[in-house]
Amino acid sequence: MVKSGLKKFFQSDDKFFGNIPHINALGVELVEYTTSGISLRLPYREDLVADPEDGLFSGGAISAFLDNTLGYAVAARTNRENTFATLDLRIDYMKPATVGKDVLSFAECYKITRRIAFVRGVAYHKNRDEPIANATATFMFTGQEETDSRGNL
Repeated sequence: MVKSGLKKFFQSDDKFFGNIPHINALGVELVEYTTSGISLRLPYREDLVADPEDGLFSGGAISAFLDNTLGYAVAARTNRENTFATLDLRIDYMKPATVGKDVLSFAECYKITRRIAFVRGVAYHKNRDEPIANATATFMFTGQEETDSRGNL
């Protein structure tokens, strides 16, 4: 069984993202997490709108939201204490988010090598099959590498 690295992010049940200022500023909420993936919510707020005339979410807010969702999927899959950084991030916007509606996300880390994690995810409203955006990313582990009892990676 894979232990989740996400437990280190909890300060309390209602402060999942307590140590990450920009996630707090966006108002991101945890929906669910398991070792197979994570779901988050980005609540609709007027201060996250790019143009007040159209009321659409800022692309930057959705990009930051997806980047972090994908990163948390890595943490959910691993038990590594080391840190990691976004190496590559691709976001394909399929349609604009609906004005006034929260955006949900789901991401899964589907492959981990010694130094790199591969992740895919989606931003959506109600149905993952009707995405606002699809995302893929690679993350590079930057801290001390874990070894087994023989010193192997």
